[in-house]
Amino acid sequence: MKKHILILLSLLIGQSGFAQEKSKASLEDQVSKMAKQIEAMQHDFDQVTKGIDDLDWYNKLSDVAFVDKVIITGPPPAVIKNPTGQGAKNPVRFSAYVFIPSKIDINKKYPLLVLPHGGVHSNFTSTYAHIIRELIAQEYVVVAADYRGSTGYGAGFYRQIDYGGLEVEDVKSSRDYMIQNYDFLDKNRVGILGWSHGGMITLLNIFDHPEDYAVAYAGVPVSDLVARMGYKSQSYRDAYSADYHIGKSADENVAEYRKRSPAWNAEKLKTPLLIHTNTNDEDVNSLEVEHLIKSLKAEGKKFEYEIYKDIPGGHTFDRIDNYGAKEIRFKVYNFLAGYLKPNKKFKDVKELIQSSYFPKKG
Repeated sequence: MKKHILILLSLLIGQSGFAQEKSKASLEDQVSKMAKQIEAMQHDFDQVTKGIDDLDWYNKLSDVAFVDKVIITGPPPAVIKNPTGQGAKNPVRFSAYVFIPSKIDINKKYPLLVLPHGGVHSNFTSTYAHIIRELIAQEYVVVAADYRGSTGYGAGFYRQIDYGGLEVEDVKSSRDYMIQNYDFLDKNRVGILGWSHGGMITLLNIFDHPEDYAVAYAGVPVSDLVARMGYKSQSYRDAYSADYHIGKSADENVAEYRKRSPAWNAEKLKTPLLIHTNTNDEDVNSLEVEHLIKSLKAEGKKFEYEIYKDIPGGHTFDRIDNYGAKEIRFKVYNFLAGYLKPNKKFKDVKELIQSSYFPKKG
């Protein structure tokens, strides 16, 4: 009898352990499923936010510019999990904003500015509207790509990110699209400018395609990914080592991070270039940009730069709306104008303010 009781207890304990293990597995599955649902909801929310912001572009610029959003293509994905799948190697489709002065004369020629947005998984938002207005006032045509990995286009596009890689080619594709489709653009007067990660894309574009750009401006540019991985948080580093991205951390594949770093490609510079950095930058430590500057000097390259000392605004010191930022942007525009010859170059900061923020009616 005692033996039978022991056997029964053993079976009950075994079933209980099995039930607990099953319950644990079920709970883990539920948590995993919920995490995926939350991620999907976040992407849905980002798409709604993007749609609202797109409307804001028209509200802020319709009085001075034609605003369009086009869909174009770049290279196939950097990471293809199923290379033999249907359409696996198709070019990546992405959106780009096009801004054209509303009083354009199609019988004249106009300069083009390519403006890649900054941020890891960010996008081109209407926070740039004041800068676009300033460029439009000078009669520049502007194209701004939401290259692969940008937020607001769903999880699949988000996971196409290739930081410092094929996103650079997407931006180049936006430049080519404009030249091929708008006859009033002067292919010899094409410039590129960007801030932060957009500054990095600017640098890599002129390094890889020097013949396609007459001039460039890189503001607070991400310049050295190897150094950046050292002073950023683990969660930041994880974004790069994700399986759909670089796939390895810097210590596992330092050569890949070096290849994507402008400071380690300084020998490629051929294009007139202006660089700005700020010593109190809370995002891109000025040590990165200083490394870039020293590398360019070591290669004997001709370029212009300015290291600002603790200017208010930190990372966005020359993108905000205060007077000091406008003075700095005037310097940037003056540098670009020397090569792009816009039809209505600003004479001074006062004209920048008057033309961009208080345009004449009619």
